[in-house]
Amino acid sequence: MPRPKKKTSAHVIPMPRPEADAQLTGQAEDYLKAIYELERGDRAAGTNDIAARLGIAAASVSGMVQRLARLGLVQAERYRGARLSPAGRSAALRLIRRHRIIESYLVQRLGYGWDDVHEEAERMEHAASDELIARMAEAIGNPTEDPHGAPIPSPTGEVDETTLGSIADLPEGQTARVVRMSDRDPEFLRYLDGMGIRPGVRVQLLTREPFEGPLTLLVDGSTRTMGTSTATRVFIRVEP
Repeated sequence: MPRPKKKTSAHVIPMPRPEADAQLTGQAEDYLKAIYELERGDRAAGTNDIAARLGIAAASVSGMVQRLARLGLVQAERYRGARLSPAGRSAALRLIRRHRIIESYLVQRLGYGWDDVHEEAERMEHAASDELIARMAEAIGNPTEDPHGAPIPSPTGEVDETTLGSIADLPEGQTARVVRMSDRDPEFLRYLDGMGIRPGVRVQLLTREPFEGPLTLLVDGSTRTMGTSTATRVFIRVEP
């Protein structure tokens, strides 16, 4: 008997369970995750963007997108790129859940640093079963966010997709809480850690130099300087 649909907020998206999962290789799952991360509103995931995200040649993308389309997981849009179907979104969110639960477990139970878990999770996420992920999640209290502040999709496929601004968007004098940052670059995470910037930390923009110059921040009472390009990679929620 199908489960009753769960009520969701404006930023929560239900995830149907895909039927093509058994046919997916780890590479195919990586494509689905990349497309999910690149899609924004009316913007499809472009071929070059997918290639850059996966570190492969753009010529290699078309064949896999066509294969995923035949499986009903992707809708290919000529000259625009690819979009996930409901089944493709489901598969992508299940993979993202695995990844973020694994990261959380490695940090909380095995003592990994938050800068050391991304590559480990990338290797483990394709082999882990839903049962294993459920047990790992239960062992650490069923977290709703990973160590980098990213929302963890629920077992039934719901995820908060609220669009956040970055530190670079703050006006001078504005205070905000750090919500999350990308987990893909260990050096970037170590740099943020050295500045005292982690999810939950309060930051205030003191001054902004012109022409995309550095930003001066107050980070939990300490003055720090950050480049504009770096600030675009740290996502925040403005405090009233």
